[in-house]
Amino acid sequence: MNRKLESYWFQFVESSKIALESLRTNRLRSSLTLLGIAIGLFSIIIVMTSLSAIQKSVEDTFSTIGKNNFFIQKMPAVRIGGPGTWRKYRHRKNITIEDAKRLKKMTKLPLAVGVWDGKGGRVVKYNGDRTNPDVALRAADFDALQVEEIEIAQGRSLNKQDIALGRSVCVIGNDVYDKLFHGMNPIGQKIRIDRFTLTVIGVAKKRGSVLGNSQDNYVVIPLPLFTRAYGKKRNVTISIRAKDSQLFDATKEEVIGAMRIIRKVPPGKENDFEIITYDQLISQFNSLTKYFKLGAAVVAFIALIAAGIGIMNIMLVSVTERTREIGIRKAIGAKKAIIRAQFVTEAIVLSWVGGLAGIVLGVLGGDIVALVLGVSVVLPWDWILIGFLVTTFVGVLFGVYPAVKASNLDPIEALRYE
Repeated sequence: MNRKLESYWFQFVESSKIALESLRTNRLRSSLTLLGIAIGLFSIIIVMTSLSAIQKSVEDTFSTIGKNNFFIQKMPAVRIGGPGTWRKYRHRKNITIEDAKRLKKMTKLPLAVGVWDGKGGRVVKYNGDRTNPDVALRAADFDALQVEEIEIAQGRSLNKQDIALGRSVCVIGNDVYDKLFHGMNPIGQKIRIDRFTLTVIGVAKKRGSVLGNSQDNYVVIPLPLFTRAYGKKRNVTISIRAKDSQLFDATKEEVIGAMRIIRKVPPGKENDFEIITYDQLISQFNSLTKYFKLGAAVVAFIALIAAGIGIMNIMLVSVTERTREIGIRKAIGAKKAIIRAQFVTEAIVLSWVGGLAGIVLGVLGGDIVALVLGVSVVLPWDWILIGFLVTTFVGVLFGVYPAVKASNLDPIEALRYE
């Protein structure tokens, strides 16, 4: 058994050397042929590497929501479709603070039911400095802060008394801190945003960005302070935390039933509100990216077919150029299986060379895209393995015919070939 393995290994090594020598001898011809495989693998690996990096970043971001938490809002989290698709969402009734209060009274399973409101595109001022008009002013009650916990880097978070009394205090995101305070201690300092003069009591820990959008460009204030300025009839987001993962589905069903009653949705009609969960967000993101994956797969398939035909052509030329060599080997006892194995191995090695170049360039390109978008760099081992298997398959598929042709040569005719 060991002798057989040694024999197979020797044949593989010798065939690999012949294939690499062929590449060296016929550089232009070989390079043009293997370019197809490199392009095919590059196109799919760069897309998959980029998407893997983006997906990891998105999952890390969504994980801050918490797998035991979910949200109720008027509009879907991901907006797809034209004006007609969105008309029904725009015409829905607002979700109000009163809806949240009734929901809290009608349900028993949630650990917390909170309310978020706010406005985007705000400017924050401190002394002579000011931010760009892109800061999110967020307003929360105490239960909302229990659901979506804000980790604090300096100072403290909003407490029950701050919120109950509607104090003019705030927690600022890291971007606001960097823009206005330049490393100095902001605790106790006064900032202005819209009609509010606020005392900074805390700075949130940095969360980073997703797809180039910062998660740290915000100011959080007590909900009663916000409603005194803008009223209670606005559209809000209700945040809910289940007691544990086992009760998550039951909690969601209880909340949906209560909301249908609160909003007087007739039996058999679809909900006029959206339930947003961690799994749903991940699923929607995957649905958006599947078309990019499909496009990359189509490009890769076309390139690999063209490359496979090129490999077959190289191997057929190689059979013609080495006809006399094949005749000599057969004359001294080489079996057909040995000849076939030699040429299939050469085709596989040629395919590997092009595939390796495509995989390396694809991974580097994908990680460059990830860095540009500001997301974590990843190494997609699964797609690297898939790419390696695909190149092996291409080598076998398009190397079989030349190998069979070589093994079927008549040794006498082959020896007379010039």
